[in-house]
Amino acid sequence: MRILMVCLGNICRSPIAEGLMKDKILKNKLDWTVDSAGTESYHIGEAPHQFSQKICLSNNVDISMQRARKFVKEDLQRFDKIYAMAGDVYQEIKNITGKGADLSNVDYFLNELEGINQSVPDPWYGPEAGYKQVYDLIDRACDAIIKKYK
Repeated sequence: MRILMVCLGNICRSPIAEGLMKDKILKNKLDWTVDSAGTESYHIGEAPHQFSQKICLSNNVDISMQRARKFVKEDLQRFDKIYAMAGDVYQEIKNITGKGADLSNVDYFLNELEGINQSVPDPWYGPEAGYKQVYDLIDRACDAIIKKYK
């Protein structure tokens, strides 16, 4: 299984999801790979946000070596499952891939956990405490993905 986590800038939500999923894949001895990307290009090459790194490290997950990259149309073929962290991200994936693209492998990340088409809150706009809430939500959704596809 090849999984891609996608958020807006690839420095907050999707790096947390990538790091958590890699950790869970290793612990469950699964032959899966995971990557992350952003639909916008303003953080390409940057490390994850300092608070994303801090919350992950406090849970023994090091994401400091990740670097932001932009989602590209070819990702549709490279990954078995592509998870959009929010509605605006899902729409931008549709825009990037173009009219008529097969989006059957693209879904909202939280559809694996709760509700229909719910967004993972973007902690960028709030205090550090928001990163803890986002981490916990992503952690539960990653567990649900592992349980579902293991």
